[in-house]
Amino acid sequence: MMIASKNAILRYRIIDRCIRSTAFPFPSKKELREACEEELYGSQNGSHICDSTIEKDLFAMRNEHDAPIRYSRKEKGYYYTDSEYTIDEIPLNDKDVDAIKMAANVLYQFKNSNLFQNFDFAISKILDRVNISNKIDDKEIDNFVQFEKVTSPKGGEFLEGLLTAIKQRKKVQFEYQAFKSEQRSIRRVHPYLLKEYRHRWYVIGKNEIKDRIQTFGLDRVLSLQLLEDQFEVDQAFDPDRFFKYSLGITANVGDPLQIKVATDEVLSKYLLSQPLHFSQTYLGEEDGKFLFEYFLLPTYELKQQILGFGSEIKVLSPPSFVEEIKSSIEAMKSLY
Repeated sequence: MMIASKNAILRYRIIDRCIRSTAFPFPSKKELREACEEELYGSQNGSHICDSTIEKDLFAMRNEHDAPIRYSRKEKGYYYTDSEYTIDEIPLNDKDVDAIKMAANVLYQFKNSNLFQNFDFAISKILDRVNISNKIDDKEIDNFVQFEKVTSPKGGEFLEGLLTAIKQRKKVQFEYQAFKSEQRSIRRVHPYLLKEYRHRWYVIGKNEIKDRIQTFGLDRVLSLQLLEDQFEVDQAFDPDRFFKYSLGITANVGDPLQIKVATDEVLSKYLLSQPLHFSQTYLGEEDGKFLFEYFLLPTYELKQQILGFGSEIKVLSPPSFVEEIKSSIEAMKSLY
């Protein structure tokens, strides 16, 4: 039996759904291709899936999954000779079951968040369907897989309301207390994006009073009100580019720098296996040190990351960032 790729399996299910449709019966090869491309890639121009791919999928569905697919010359489209057939009834293999259960347990770590509670029933249904367990937090898996325990941070109760506001482009108003101030203030914001970083949630949006884009930690939001007023998204805001050269949630502050560091051998292996940032470039070894280069904003989060590596890393350039790190180290030394 041929082993289908993940994309192929997704296409099989889309094709299956189209063939079983009572609203649009007898789909043609062209319609099947367009449906697959629309659902998987958001387009129908044929740049990702061709007719021959659909032909191979239909052949595989017949031969590997016993799909009773026939072509009607009269209707000029495909149909099932057995109207009760569905590819959804095909059992998952052991690898599929393990993957689903691990993903479900990861999601379950966020069970106390209102937004993620909406998925609880759906995930439980999936687990029941594959006969794993009717308890999403089944403790048996702890015998051989240990998940990071995540406590739901304060502010998670505002996720659902903010997501609604973002989708509907509704202004929001909330009471906010910054870490550096005991004073509470009212912020009116055009919410653009929700971002999670180190198990904390943040909303990025335009501060209506200051007329600039800011990041607000949900753990510092004390109350939330969705307003009826709508807003237009600032065309200059691009969520993919906003944090492109940032490590963490600080962004849009100054210009990225070409940052060069030297590490010991152990840390170099860690960075090569798990880069700090997509801009990471390995420059090779020199005098027993391993050199890396990044194109990043010198954010608070980046400095904390570097300081956290301790003596395993040294910032070589630019001079301005070297001085920032040296100042932080001196301040740390003064505490002891």
